[in-house]
Amino acid sequence: MFESRHEPILPTRIFIRRLLACLGLALIIIFVALSIGTCGYHFIAGLPWIDALLNAAMILTGMGPVDVLRSNHAKLFASAYALFSGVVFISLMGLLLSPIAHRVLHKFHLSEEDMNDEESGNETESRGGRKRK
Repeated sequence: MFESRHEPILPTRIFIRRLLACLGLALIIIFVALSIGTCGYHFIAGLPWIDALLNAAMILTGMGPVDVLRSNHAKLFASAYALFSGVVFISLMGLLLSPIAHRVLHKFHLSEEDMNDEESGNETESRGGRKRK
């Protein structure tokens, strides 16, 4: 998905397209995770749909539950969903930040190579067939 360190950095237009693709995938994951939580709170905990959605959203964002759960099954579901939500949240942050971090590191690496080439005085040929100093 990402260019290697020997390839030139992506143009801004393609980089933004990559960011949007990651954002789209993140939104799909959020929708699926929120649906799992809403259905679980509705069918297992017996909450109305709107309260189930509120509880699922609050757990998914790390805020904590809103309603008191009375049955053991509901409490077990809430525990499992909270653990699942933590993993989803961390994964989404990695998914959303990875293109940005990659671009920053790629730029840093390219500028480091340029500095090393200037220090050695060697000209190297880049992928496009042009000579760089």
